Amino acid sequence: MEIYPWLLQAGEIVLWILICLSFVLALVLSCLSLSGTWLVALAAIGAILLRPGEFPGWATVMVFLLLSVAVELVEWFAGAWGVTRRGGSGWAGLAAIVGGTIGLIAGTFIPVPIAGSLVGMLIGSFALTFAVEQYRLNHTGQAAHIARGAVIARVLVIFLKVVTTLGMIAFLAAGILFG
Repeated sequence: MEIYPWLLQAGEIVLWILICLSFVLALVLSCLSLSGTWLVALAAIGAILLRPGEFPGWATVMVFLLLSVAVELVEWFAGAWGVTRRGGSGWAGLAAIVGGTIGLIAGTFIPVPIAGSLVGMLIGSFALTFAVEQYRLNHTGQAAHIARGAVIARVLVIFLKVVTTLGMIAFLAAGILFG
């Protein structure tokens, strides 16, 4: 019977370690324009399991989920906004997303962790948007102008994701440590 409390305590320690690791992974994902906010929301659920009746509560989880949805919506519209604001077509907006995804994957082969994927994503977003608009307009200067809009939108979304993820992590960590 003496082993059961020890296993319970070990399980709690493992869950706290997983929560801390999820913070790091969430930040890395956000830097790659992926959704780290969802991972922080999951970490909040894990903290609820470890601290029933204390911070964080389900209200915190709901706010985190709403923030995650809001960030996703902004990302969805930002690519199209960055392209169409500069005169690009809807196809160019889609090309920015697809090119960024292809570049993100291709960038993993650049031997600089995270930065390689980020650079690949920006290059892919620019390149495919440029190709679509060059074909449509047959004007290199205007196509490059539109493709730069896709890259600017992508950078702003990454900044939004990182700031939101950091804010959620800070709020959750401060609440757990000092709450």
